[in-house]
Amino acid sequence: MQPAPAIEVVDLVKHYRAGDGGVVRAVDGVSLSVRPGEMVGLLGANGAGKTTTLRVLATLLRPTSGQALVAGHDVRQDPVGVRRSLGYVSATTGVPDRLSAREIFSSFAELHGMEGDERTEHVERLLDLLDLRACGDRPAGRLSSGQRQRVSLGRAMVHDPPALVLDEPTNALDVVGARDLLAFLSDLRAEGRAILLSTHRLHEIEMRCDRFVIIHGGQVVASGTREGLIGGWLDGRDGELEDAFFAAIGDRIGGKAT
Repeated sequence: MQPAPAIEVVDLVKHYRAGDGGVVRAVDGVSLSVRPGEMVGLLGANGAGKTTTLRVLATLLRPTSGQALVAGHDVRQDPVGVRRSLGYVSATTGVPDRLSAREIFSSFAELHGMEGDERTEHVERLLDLLDLRACGDRPAGRLSSGQRQRVSLGRAMVHDPPALVLDEPTNALDVVGARDLLAFLSDLRAEGRAILLSTHRLHEIEMRCDRFVIIHGGQVVASGTREGLIGGWLDGRDGELEDAFFAAIGDRIGGKAT
């Protein structure tokens, strides 16, 4: 029997009121799930609804309708339970320039109720885990983009959540930094964490994610494994995940991909 999803979205809808009085349908009936020990890539062009979906899961936005659950906690009925069970990394690191990684981890550990030796040991473990010990006392404003992204990830992991949601985690990283971060995420998946990440850089995650969900215009237009998407959308032709992605959204943006 498969474990219950650690992340589950069912018919999620998020509408905004536009300045002209109309309605913007940012997310319009999205359903997806991520089980423990699984990494799922959320793919879509700008404005597809990826970030809105992730922000709803992180309890930063309230859904218009539908359901979003993290470790069984509903984002509307039990947002505190969701936050205790989820680590969220936004598209921008949001790391304070004047604080060091050690100070940031220690502050967030305290917010999650850790004190004394427990907090110290937990912070030291994170510094080692994320290879930040050598720069752990350096102000974040003096860190490289890759180091700052690792600090952001460590901040999201302070409370050891079973689920992680990451919005464009490699966006500011070079090739080496992106490779190292994704390798680290693969290790977390192997530990049994559920990981949902969005990205525009399909080639980076093509061979790392277990499944993919493609959304366009706020709706899921395709989902499945890499092989399933390529086989289902390329009509038996050889190709890459990017080719299947454009085939899935092609007829919705004015022309079928070839």
